[in-house]
Amino acid sequence: MINYPNKKAQFTKTKRNHSNRGMSFENIINESNEYYLAHDIAVIHKKPIPIQIVKVDYPSRSGAVIKEAYYKVPSTTDYNGIYKGKYIDFEAKETANKTSFPLSNIHLHQIKHLESVNNHGGISFLLIYFKSIDQIYLLESKYIVNFYNRSKEGRKSIRISEIEEVGYLIKEGFSPRLDYIQVVDKIINTGGEL
Repeated sequence: MINYPNKKAQFTKTKRNHSNRGMSFENIINESNEYYLAHDIAVIHKKPIPIQIVKVDYPSRSGAVIKEAYYKVPSTTDYNGIYKGKYIDFEAKETANKTSFPLSNIHLHQIKHLESVNNHGGISFLLIYFKSIDQIYLLESKYIVNFYNRSKEGRKSIRISEIEEVGYLIKEGFSPRLDYIQVVDKIINTGGEL
């Protein structure tokens, strides 16, 4: 706010409201993927979750409500697709923690899947949204595997300082909202070296 008639202008910094951003982290990624698709940059989609529907209620003629369902198999990761002839596969996670990412937030079968994609020449990574500090990082699967292996001997999380050292901070923008493909370009062009 600026008050002018006074000799001194008063400034009040308006804080950006990200209260619903955590719920929409997936939407930000989906919007970015739609942008990449519409501009013929990349073809990346959210994977459907394989579920077995057991019980459905029909409260009205036009609306069915799923009352009971089970996962058919454990899902691997959230997103996959192709960019510049490279297979892309990644998981998106968020945490309220300010100082670290708990490894319990990602399942072992997902880590193994990301490692397998990487071993076969694909590009695999984790997008991590730290809600409390409003930062998004891309962390390549090779580092996730290393941190997971370290966790067997003690530490069960990845410090934010470690993520800052080997990961990539991604700023939210306008079009696309989350331009993670710029980082994928760096990974392709440099072999992931910072």
